[in-house]
This record gives sequence, structure tokens and C-alpha cells, in this order.
Amino acid sequence: MEIFETCQTINLLLQSNNDKDARNELIKLLDYHEENQIPYSSLVNHLIRETGLFPYLDAETSNWEDRFVFEIFKVNTGEEKSLTLHREQSSLLKKLIDGKSIAVSAPTSFGKSFVIDAFIAIKEPKNVVIIVPTIALTDETRRRLFKKFAHSYKIITTPEVELGEKNIFIFPQERAIYYMDKISAIDILIIDEFYKAGIAFDKDRAPILLKAILELGNKAKQRYYLAPNISNLNDSLFTAGMDFIPLDFNTVFSHITECYKENEAQFPNFKEKKLIEILNKKVTKTLIYAGTFTNIDVITNVLNANLFNVKHKRLNDFSNWLKSNYHPQYILSDIVKKGVGIHNGQLHRSLSQIQIKLFEEENGGLNNIISTSSIIEGVNTSAENVIIWANKNGRPNLNDFTYKNIVGRGGRMFRHFIGKVYLFEQPPTQESTQLSLDFTDDLLNSLDAEKYEGDLTREQLIKIIAFNNEMDSVLGFDTYKKLMKENAFQNVNSNNLKIIAIDMKNNPQKWNGLNYLNSENPNDWDTNLYLVLNYAGGVGTIHRDFVAFIKAISKNWQNDIPTILSGLRSNDVTIEKFFELERTASFKLTSILNDINILQKHILNRSCDISSFISKISHSFLPKFVYELEEYGLPRMLSRKIQNSGLINLENENNTIHGLLEEFNRIGKEYMVENIKDIHPFEKYIIDYFYDGIKMKNK
Repeated sequence: MEIFETCQTINLLLQSNNDKDARNELIKLLDYHEENQIPYSSLVNHLIRETGLFPYLDAETSNWEDRFVFEIFKVNTGEEKSLTLHREQSSLLKKLIDGKSIAVSAPTSFGKSFVIDAFIAIKEPKNVVIIVPTIALTDETRRRLFKKFAHSYKIITTPEVELGEKNIFIFPQERAIYYMDKISAIDILIIDEFYKAGIAFDKDRAPILLKAILELGNKAKQRYYLAPNISNLNDSLFTAGMDFIPLDFNTVFSHITECYKENEAQFPNFKEKKLIEILNKKVTKTLIYAGTFTNIDVITNVLNANLFNVKHKRLNDFSNWLKSNYHPQYILSDIVKKGVGIHNGQLHRSLSQIQIKLFEEENGGLNNIISTSSIIEGVNTSAENVIIWANKNGRPNLNDFTYKNIVGRGGRMFRHFIGKVYLFEQPPTQESTQLSLDFTDDLLNSLDAEKYEGDLTREQLIKIIAFNNEMDSVLGFDTYKKLMKENAFQNVNSNNLKIIAIDMKNNPQKWNGLNYLNSENPNDWDTNLYLVLNYAGGVGTIHRDFVAFIKAISKNWQNDIPTILSGLRSNDVTIEKFFELERTASFKLTSILNDINILQKHILNRSCDISSFISKISHSFLPKFVYELEEYGLPRMLSRKIQNSGLINLENENNTIHGLLEEFNRIGKEYMVENIKDIHPFEKYIIDYFYDGIKMKNK
């Protein structure tokens, strides 16, 4: 590469206002410098400044003007040292500091977290609410902010936590419901991946997120919504008073190789051979987007058969730990020895986090992750290579929006200037993405017509009143309205709610046995579990096997997972199915049971209360804090050892999650490791990771 000629090309592009191409050419030039260990010249530094990529400036080789820019764009982001923002980050931060509410569309590599952190560090707001799409992102965000702000703020991620003087709330939209009445005022409401409020993107969760945006947005002095790849945003009540800012400012370059066009692409096993060829070319971090669960199995088998074991003690320990604690034939235990992890939305939260930790580390051992769309929705990770195995997102084909999101995982500032993307199938047709945030019937039926009378159309108001009247005829006058004000219902499917209520009213004898769910004998649960499952929608297996599963995990704290799986052999519950069903039970089943419990109190007018059973199942029959600690990266089997060793009483429900974390910090990591009985070598690594997420930095 001729450096001077390339600089000339970049300068000409800048002069013709072609900033994006200029930036791409510059990023490729910076990559060339890094590959060949060439110091930046003053000319290269000047072009970095001109393209707005200020963090890339080399203060040692810059002239005084460029050094000055590098310094004046430094801000406090809660780190020990101030960090330099790029031009567009600085522009957004200024708007927020000035009190504006903004909805931003920016690429994955933009560096949005720096803007949030800088705002908190500079403005010191009292109450910050951050809504993220998944539990995994909740912990990732918590870890980042805890290290920076735990001295000044109470970081809240779980329900039923007492508020502090200053709070940062981080939770997915489903959890936001618990705090809608507890937070009286919000200084800034941040919605990460706010595109999920569009029905076209996530029809199941959109109504809940829209409700959170509406209810919490009314209490917020300021709002900051973030998403990638949105071209247009419709005007609506959900974004009223906000400026929409679409940004196409990339900090890395995506180099796309269309493997599906190669001559050999039509030959059998082309994908398998190409995958191995790419992985053998260079040892680097690679994300393999599978597209479907079936493809994860296919890719896993290919890599298991074709890659050599990595000589890495930690991965060998991880493999043995997986065999002991999950299942002797768990495929993940074999594939991690090859330096490969598996990520999907159904794994235990701690298990997903541990794999991402191993993948993020320079020498962590895991160089490859096979994933579904969970890798783009659940975590903020990236890699040098991204391989798109299939143009699928489950059953449907990938749309252009999701495709761009996956491609955006290639490359990362200061680690990989160029993200290398390999396409094994033709990508979707390029299109602009319109995000439309609209009232759904489910959302309308959960609103107070009087409160939003001035914001809704006549037709919408008629729908709300008609639904309220129907529910009043079953529950009693104004009961439904009162319950909705209290955010009592967890399930936003109003039609399903109505069906259950009417059936309860017309067939009370059918629902009279709910109290049996409070029995300590799981065999007493069968009839009522079958009844409830009729209203729960699909649960991923036939009802007989799901009921057997619920009864089996009632011993989750007493028995280890291999023992539970052994008892479910006749129900065809594999370790992968175990993860799926446990997630369905703790979220979907809990939600429908909660709503049934509320309805039966008002319709059947009895003293029956199954909230104790609901609480148990919401925690997968583990002690409440054991279940919550999995979100912090501490697996249940390690919690069991801590309990058995008498180090901390994790069964004490009179404690609080923050009280427990203080106990962990008082005991200290070293003492904990030394005194856990029968600690596995890999569990020392887990303890280290867990403590890294709960220990405050010394100020």
C-alpha cells in the first residue's frame, strides 16, 4: 500500500464531502499501519482528525493542533482517566447535557455506552432508568456501570429492591413493570435497542416495551433511545418531543466476502469445507451465525470432527466441569476443548456469561462462538471474523435490518479495524428500515382511557372502553381499571386474559382446585398444571412431558442437573431441552399463573392464594437469591457448595440481594476460594469472574 497516495485519495473524498468513503479508506489505512507496525505520520493524524475519529489520534506523533483536538474531546466517563470521544459521540453528549431528548440510530461499532457513562459522570442525575432487551445485557451493563458508579449509586437490576438516594435501574422491559409505581421521578430514561418496541421486530415483547416507554416516559425529564440501522421513525406519542438523529458514522470497516458466489459453492459440503478453511487461516476471534438451532447442531458436529483440541488447561477444566454439572454427553463439553463456545437465548445465564468472558479475553481459550440471533440481541460482543452460515432467523429469512446488525459485529475499536464478514448464502435485499411505534390492541387494553384521553383517537378510546366493560361484567365495576393502574397483570395478552376470566366465571368448579398447587407433594399439581397449560400457548413440548419436568425441577436445589435429567429420560428431556423448558417455566408459566391468581381472587371470591407456588416456579424452585445470583455470573452448583461450606446462608430470604453482595465482599475472593469444600479448578475462575462484577474500584 502506498501510504501517501492513499492519503491523497482520502483527502479528495473529504473535499467532495464523501465522508463515509473517506472514513472507510482511512480505517483500512490504519489497519495497514497496525499490521506493519508503522507509526502514524502527522499527515495520517490530520486525516484522523478531519474524519472525526478523534480517539484514533496518536498524541505522540500529532502536531499541536491535532493533539489539542485529542485533548479537548476528552470527557469523564467514570474511568480513572478521561477518554476521547469521536465527533458524533461528542455531538450527542452535548445534546444530552443541554437537556434534549433524542432517539438515535447508530451503527453497532458507534460506542454508545461511552455517551451514557459520560452523561452520568458529568450530570450526576439522581435516577437513571436503562431498559435493555435481555437479562444478559442487564448483567453486562450492570458490570460496566457498577465499576464506575457504585460508590455514588445503588445499581438495581432485580425486583423488590429498596431504592437508594441515587439509583441506576437496569432491567429488561418485563421487569420494568415492578418499578412503574415505585419510581416517582426519572432524570433520564434510556431505552437500548428501542427498535424492539416495533411490532414488526418483536411482536411478543413490543406491547410490554411500549407500555414501559409510555408509563416511565411520562415520569422522565429526559429520554435517550438507541438503535442501529433505522432510517425513519414515525411520529407518535411514544417519541413526542424527541429529535430523531440517524447517524451513519462507523468506527470500523466491514470487508464482505461473498463465499456463496465461488465456483465450488454448489458442491456438497461446501459450507463445511469453507468454514474449516477460514478458521484454519488465522487464529482469531470468530462469530459463527448459525441462523437456526438445527444449524447450531450441524456446525457443532462439523467443528467437533475437524478441529484439534486446544492445549489450554482452563478449557480442559471447563469441559470437565460441564460434564460433572450438566451432563456427561453434553456436546458443549466436547466442543469447548476445540476452542468453540455455543450461545443461544436458552442457556443458563451464568453459562452464557462465562463463555462470553472466555471469548472476550485475549488468551481466554475460546476463539469461536456459534450462535443464533442471541449474540446480537443478548450481548455487546464482536470479533474480527463474522461467518453468516445461513440467511435465516429461525424459520423466516433474515431481513436486511438483522443482517446489518450481524455484520456490525465484525470489528471493534482498538482491536480490529477491519471486520471480515463471510457470507455462505445470499444476503437479503438492501432496504431502508422504517420504525413504527403504534398502539396495539393489547397495549390499549392495558391503559387508563381517562389518563390518555387527549392522546388517543376516538376509535382507540372506544376499544378501551368496550374492553373495560367486558372485563367489568366479569370482575365487577371498575375492578379491571383498578388492577391495570396497579400494573397487577404480567401478561400483556389481553384477549387471553379475557378468555380465562370468562371461563372462570362460567365454570368455577373447574378452577376450584388451584389451592393444590400449594401442596408440598408435586403429585398433587398435575390437574391444575394441565388446566393452566391450556391457556399458556406453546411450551415447547407436549403437556405431559412439561408437567413431568415441573415436578422434577421442584428438587432443583436438592438434586444436581444430571440426576434430574436421569429421572426425565423417558420424557426425552436432553440438557438442551432442560434449558428451554426451565426458561419457559420461570418466565411464561409464571406470568400466566400470576394473572390467573389475580383473576381467581376477584371472580371466585375465595381465600385461595397460589403466590407461594408462583414465587417458587419463578425462581425455578431454587432459593430466590441463588436464582438471582445466576444473573451475576454465579452458577447454582457453586452456590450450593458455598451454602454447604457454611460461608454464606443463601437460603435466608430475610436478606436482600445487595446485602448478600456486601457479605461476599466482606468475606473476599481469596478466603472464599480457600474455604469452599470440593471446589473444582474451573470454579476458581468463575469466582474470579463473579467478584470482578461485584467489587467496587478503589477511588
